[in-house]
Amino acid sequence: MQKYLLPLLLLITNACSAQTSINGNFESIDSKTNKPAGWTYGFDKAQELAYLIKLDSTIKKEGNYSFSIERKGKEANNGVIDYSIPNNYEGKVIDLVGYMKTEAVANGFAGLWLKLNDQDGQMIKVDYMQKQAITGTNDWEQYVIKLAYDDQVKTIHIGGLLVGDGKVWFDDLQVYIDGKKIETLKPRILSAAETDNEFNTNSKIETFVPNNQQITNLAITAQFWGFLKYHHPAVAKGNYNWDAELFRLLPSVISAKNNTDLSVALEKYLDKLPKVEVCKSCNTEVKGSTIKPNYGDLLSGKVLSKALTEKIDFILQNANIKENYYITFKGGAGNPIFQHERSYTTMKYPDAGYRILSLYRYWNMVNYFFPSTNLMENNWNAVLTSFINPFLEAKTAKEYTLTTIKLIGEISDTHTNIYGYNDVYEKIKGENITPFRAQFVENKLIVTGFYSDTLNIKNKVKLGDEILTINGETVNNLISKYKSILPASNNDALLRDLPNTYLLRSDSASLKLSVKNNIGISDINIPMVNVRYSYKNLNYTKPTGHFLLNDKIGYVYPAKYKNSDLPTIKKLFERTEGIVVDMRCYPSDFMPFTFGDYIKPVKTPFAKFTTSSVAHPGYFSYTDNVNNGGSKNTYKGKVIVIVNAESQSQAEYTTMAFQSSPNVKVLGSQTAGADGNVSQITLPGNIITCFSGLGVFYPDGTAAQRVGVKIDYHIKPTIKGIIEGKDELLEKAVSLLEKGW
Repeated sequence: MQKYLLPLLLLITNACSAQTSINGNFESIDSKTNKPAGWTYGFDKAQELAYLIKLDSTIKKEGNYSFSIERKGKEANNGVIDYSIPNNYEGKVIDLVGYMKTEAVANGFAGLWLKLNDQDGQMIKVDYMQKQAITGTNDWEQYVIKLAYDDQVKTIHIGGLLVGDGKVWFDDLQVYIDGKKIETLKPRILSAAETDNEFNTNSKIETFVPNNQQITNLAITAQFWGFLKYHHPAVAKGNYNWDAELFRLLPSVISAKNNTDLSVALEKYLDKLPKVEVCKSCNTEVKGSTIKPNYGDLLSGKVLSKALTEKIDFILQNANIKENYYITFKGGAGNPIFQHERSYTTMKYPDAGYRILSLYRYWNMVNYFFPSTNLMENNWNAVLTSFINPFLEAKTAKEYTLTTIKLIGEISDTHTNIYGYNDVYEKIKGENITPFRAQFVENKLIVTGFYSDTLNIKNKVKLGDEILTINGETVNNLISKYKSILPASNNDALLRDLPNTYLLRSDSASLKLSVKNNIGISDINIPMVNVRYSYKNLNYTKPTGHFLLNDKIGYVYPAKYKNSDLPTIKKLFERTEGIVVDMRCYPSDFMPFTFGDYIKPVKTPFAKFTTSSVAHPGYFSYTDNVNNGGSKNTYKGKVIVIVNAESQSQAEYTTMAFQSSPNVKVLGSQTAGADGNVSQITLPGNIITCFSGLGVFYPDGTAAQRVGVKIDYHIKPTIKGIIEGKDELLEKAVSLLEKGW
């Protein structure tokens, strides 16, 4: 049903009315429309034709009216009513409480809905009762939606919807924040950072071709701007819209003819900020840190004047920041949360100033809060300088997006990419894909499975066929072409993602392939299908998350495992001598301290993290070791965990937890090398990306990032095995268990 809701959500994002009170009982009527005042409905002509939305004075919960939605036509698949509350309030939890009555709801569902938007109109959270999915005929009943709430919410949307057929009535909708009716609350006073909107649509920076001095100016300014963002107390308090301040600073920076002019421009700006007070208790050094901050050339004395360098150093020594408007850390996990960053959603192609902002914002987030800068291949300061021209030269939304993803790829982290539905990026990749899956086996692109045979594809290609060329280009050339725009921690992860991201994607209706098999080489045209076909997990056909391979060996597939299954698993595997845990997937439940304790007899450490802090940006230190195991009645047999490049993030962390047991071995090939909780980043043009926000290590200090988990038995599939339909890794695991390793 979600395919019906995407356009609905996008439409409502822009349906903001300037109401300050709630007409949740529909009693206040607009005399012009004869419908409830402040409510929006029928967001396009198709919805107006398909769904009748009206007041009902006969069927109601209380008062004079209810509001109803009824399916009348087939022009649209959903009908919606929406009410916008464009204020922010103090609080942590928001509740929407309302009554709903349904009649013959089918082929969809009815529900209340609550959506929270940020200052750019971007959705932060939404709940439209999709899990409850009310259907059929039901009398009046009260329903509640509850969402976490914070100061990033700038607009609250409430309402109701009908997906599919039938009729639904709504009445008496109320909003509560921390248990208090919203009408009784005063809107929160906005910070200066929120009210400064001078540059919301235009940075006023024209595109230019920088000379060498201007490149130096822009590189140093990136370091200066980012340093103040995370170190100056006045900025940390939210007293400045730091994006807007950049646009106020840039003209003088761009016009600086030499380093002396640059120093004057930056110092003049710095002097306008509130003076930082002396902090006698501040400690700028973090003992035992694994990574120390990179301040670029701000303190080197090579570029900036002595006076400016001393002022920057004074801020560093006396920052005394405990909270920062732009950065916080997730409780418990410890990964950074970048907050209050404007997404500038309407800018598919940001102007020159915003393209510079995109580079600056990302570079500084990585510089101060990415825990694996020491594992990057290229010097991060050099990366900054090298990307100034490409960002300025980007002439279209496509070029801007490609430049951004190349920058993202510089940190070599499989967690990074462009996420969400970004129409520019989707167009780059293509909306269609081959109806079969192909993977790199023995360094060749091999057909390994089929998403659909509706186009008689199995008569065109067979399992084990090698793809030599795609639209006339060799596969090796295509790898070289695309690897710079496909972020990955290691080569195995890169090859994992290349086929479905670029190689087998296109907007065309067909793809011309040169294919080699035991008969010879042939050129064939492959009809394409929509990319959604590739979302199907071809390994997900396993009946359950656990079963017996034979009377001696059990099998666990974490993608279908639930912790609630563990008692059943213990009983089923009671007489077995070995277990295969097939971690070539993403676990559906958190297993390290449940199943992990079941297979580990002694409590010992299995991992430790590195994290930074608001007080000391750029410093990373180890946390305490994480331990598991030591439960009673643990499994007495041996365990083999199978991994490959599909094993990523939680799968890698879970493998680390399991392999810390003496009776566990790991078999397979290099994993994705992207562990630790992810931290989301928003860039101008609403480009959403993220990175691994925690450094994850074995207790001995061995990094899991980029290299993946430790492997005891290295083995990969073969083309022969693919043709014969064998799972060679599983067969090897069973063989080892039967031999007792």
